[in-house]
Amino acid sequence: MTTDTDNDARQQPDIADGNNVKNEDKKDESAATTETAAPFLIDTKEDAEQQQEDADGQQKQVVKKVVPPLPLDWTKMAECNEGDDEENISPADAIRYPWDVMELPLPPDNTETHLTIVGTAGQKITRMGRNLHEYLSCNLTHLVLRSHLIRTMEGVSKLKHLELLELYDNMIDELNLNDLTPKSSSDDDENENGNDAEKEDNNDDDDDDGLPARNLRVLDISYNVIRDMNPISQCLNLQELYIAQNKIKSICGIGQLKHLRKIDLGANRIRVMPEEELSGLCNLEELWLGKNKIEHIGGLSKLTKLRRLDVQSNRLTKIENLEGQVDTLEELYLAHNGIDVEGAKCPTGLALPFTQLNTIDMQRNRLTDTSPFAHITTLNELWISGNDIKSFEDVEYITTLVELEGIYLEYNPVASDFEYRKRLVEMVPSLTQIDATMVGGIGQHGYMTAGGSGDNLLERMRQVQDKVIQKATAETNNSGSKEE
Repeated sequence: MTTDTDNDARQQPDIADGNNVKNEDKKDESAATTETAAPFLIDTKEDAEQQQEDADGQQKQVVKKVVPPLPLDWTKMAECNEGDDEENISPADAIRYPWDVMELPLPPDNTETHLTIVGTAGQKITRMGRNLHEYLSCNLTHLVLRSHLIRTMEGVSKLKHLELLELYDNMIDELNLNDLTPKSSSDDDENENGNDAEKEDNNDDDDDDGLPARNLRVLDISYNVIRDMNPISQCLNLQELYIAQNKIKSICGIGQLKHLRKIDLGANRIRVMPEEELSGLCNLEELWLGKNKIEHIGGLSKLTKLRRLDVQSNRLTKIENLEGQVDTLEELYLAHNGIDVEGAKCPTGLALPFTQLNTIDMQRNRLTDTSPFAHITTLNELWISGNDIKSFEDVEYITTLVELEGIYLEYNPVASDFEYRKRLVEMVPSLTQIDATMVGGIGQHGYMTAGGSGDNLLERMRQVQDKVIQKATAETNNSGSKEE
């Protein structure tokens, strides 16, 4: 007798078998899929290796896109010299000479007297090269290597006619001016392999000792990282020296440069103007010392030819020690200091009777009136903006300046007065410019700027009125003709 339970038991294997069949069918299908897909991916061993190489190549390309090269293209530092192993050299260590960035013919053209290579054009020189003279004209007088990555001065000792050397905006940290002077015979005698012929040649070089330093007239080494300027003493005939924006703390090495006419030591770390160094500059005409840490003006007593003095953006509180410049000083720049009226009136400062002084810049100081300038009748330009001058009574002192043509009074309290420009012109009729705006000028639209006086002002007003009437008449005539 068969029960329902037995029937269920008999049916269970069938169900299990059915599931097994289904699972086996799925496995067969997946296997079939794998077998049918495989020939499209891997057919032979060679194809597998080729596909692996292609996959590796694609992966490398992706890596190159994800990690871009260093952004040094504008300096061309990523390009190495020919023959260098580009895989083993760092871009920062690349060596580039002047002849790598500019085509210099060999043998050099000895008719050339000037050579200028500016690094902002793209390629940066990193070394001047000790054999630089082999690529340059023996008659070269001007050498300019501006805005490069040069760290050492070298290769110019045999340029005997060199008069101007500019290494502006580089990375020079030391004035190696010994390279400007050829070796003497005593230096070459130390060579163990020297012979009589070499000694004779060295004796001939004695006549050239000091060249080109002896002929150098202009030296510009601004915007470097120089800390010591003492080697400048070797350039005895130097006339212009530019050594701004370095790291110099003291003025030295220039005491014997009697031919020096202009020196720029701005933007350094100088605190003192030493008498022992400056007193020997008997022909100096321009002294630029802006943006330092100077607290007192000094060392100028023997500079009797000085025409321009710049000590702006320092720590001055008074103007002093200018007795030696009473008859020569033409321009005085003292902006951005802490000078007040009393400090400006020092007996050895602006109180002196200057005969040539025509420009004074005392912007951004602590002046409360214009009394320090009342007696300097030679003034043409007076720049005193950004002080604390509050009223026109404080300005009236300059009414005696009959030659004054331009004045800057903006950013003073008095400049906020409604009749500011008008009152100034009334005080000083000779004014042609107030705060960078011409007095009584006609603007681009035919309207008159503020200022002007007397008949000249009335005449300009009539001109503007006539222009308006002419324009209105022309418009009326045009409209009437259109209606007809």
